Amino acid sequence: MTDLSGRLAIITGGARGQGEAEARLFASKGAAVIIADVLADEGRALAEALQREGREARFIYLDVTDPTSWAGVVALATEWKGRIDILVNNAGIINRTIVETTSLEAWERVLKVNLTGAFLGIQAVTELMAKSGGGSIVNISSNSGFSGHYDPAYTASKWGLRGLTRSAAMELTPKAIRVNAVCPGLVVTGLNANSPHLKPMIDMTPMKRSGKPEEIAELVLFLASDASSFITGEDFVIDGGFTAGAAYRKVASQTGIFDQ
Repeated sequence: MTDLSGRLAIITGGARGQGEAEARLFASKGAAVIIADVLADEGRALAEALQREGREARFIYLDVTDPTSWAGVVALATEWKGRIDILVNNAGIINRTIVETTSLEAWERVLKVNLTGAFLGIQAVTELMAKSGGGSIVNISSNSGFSGHYDPAYTASKWGLRGLTRSAAMELTPKAIRVNAVCPGLVVTGLNANSPHLKPMIDMTPMKRSGKPEEIAELVLFLASDASSFITGEDFVIDGGFTAGAAYRKVASQTGIFDQ
């Protein structure tokens, strides 16, 4: 039921990291994939690599904060396949400053990319997706959307994505469009491989490791496919048990409760 043959998928932030893993998996499942990103060199290289493997893939430059840029993505989908079946709102940035030191410019930039970008994407694809018979939109939130991460702009954007997901799901159900959110925990990619927060996060995670981009991609695939046909408006946390109670688990371990 995760076969995507005959479907057109748009993946924002698809040039590298988690987006790349999603693009590769979707293409391997038969989807025609539009890799949409501001990273033109990496995006084109990925699309060409998939084409050499016999997959259907195109790259297009996309600034998710610009409605005109979104219109270009929809135009490509219309010209190429005449349909849109899947949108993965994966593009996002992080700021790593606290409330006292976050500038208004930085705050607005993170919210514009992470939250407004997803909103504009949903607006842009809805008409053609509905004409295509419906489809699935997957917003990539974070387990920070359930807590108070020490980055107020990033945290607010990820909480906001959860709300946007539910509102859009309720509105778009009559058009046979499902909308869900995936909320990853720590996932190590080239962007954060040397970050000092990795070891403390892994130590706190009950499964004692970080997630892999390919593991997140499998959950996104499930929600994009017919395998999840009765699911909409939901949040799916994938973080090795961190949100479920990592702090309580640490306390239990340190106080010997696990030894009883």
